[in-house]
Amino acid sequence: MGKAKRYWLLKTEPSEWSWSDQDANGGISKWDGVKNKQAQKNLKSMASGDLCFFYHSGSKSRCVVGVVEVVREWYADDDDGEGVVDVKAVGEMRRFVDLKEMKGDKGIKDFVLFRQPRLSVVPVEDDVWKKICELGDGFCGDGKEDRESSDES
Repeated sequence: MGKAKRYWLLKTEPSEWSWSDQDANGGISKWDGVKNKQAQKNLKSMASGDLCFFYHSGSKSRCVVGVVEVVREWYADDDDGEGVVDVKAVGEMRRFVDLKEMKGDKGIKDFVLFRQPRLSVVPVEDDVWKKICELGDGFCGDGKEDRESSDES
C-alpha cells in the first residue's frame, strides 16, 4: 500500500506571492524562501500528491484562499542553495476562510497554526482539513461540481 496523503498549510504574503500569481503562472511554482528550521523540516516531509492550503498572511488578509498539490518533493535549489518543493494550483476556495472564523470554530481549536502562528509551513490534521474545506464550501477541483451536476440529472 502507498503512503497516505498528508495535508499542509503554506503561508505567503500576497504582496510577495499571491493566489493570483500562483494561478497565472500556469499553476506550477517553486515554494521557496522558507528559512525557519521547523518549517524546512515540514517542507522536507511533503510527498508528491499531498495537498496544501494556500494561505494569505499579513496585516490585510489572513485567510485560506486556495489549494495546491505537491508535484515535486523537496530538492536543493541552485538559485539560493535552499530547499524547495514544487506545487501546482488545484483550485480556489469557493469561499475564503478567515483566520478569525477558524479560531472561532470549536472543531479546529488545536490547529498547529494557532499554536505556532509564525511558522510558514504547518501540517494540517485530516479532521482540520475537512473542517476548513467545509467552512469554505470546498475548493474548485475537489470533485464537488461533478457530484452536484450528477445530482441534478
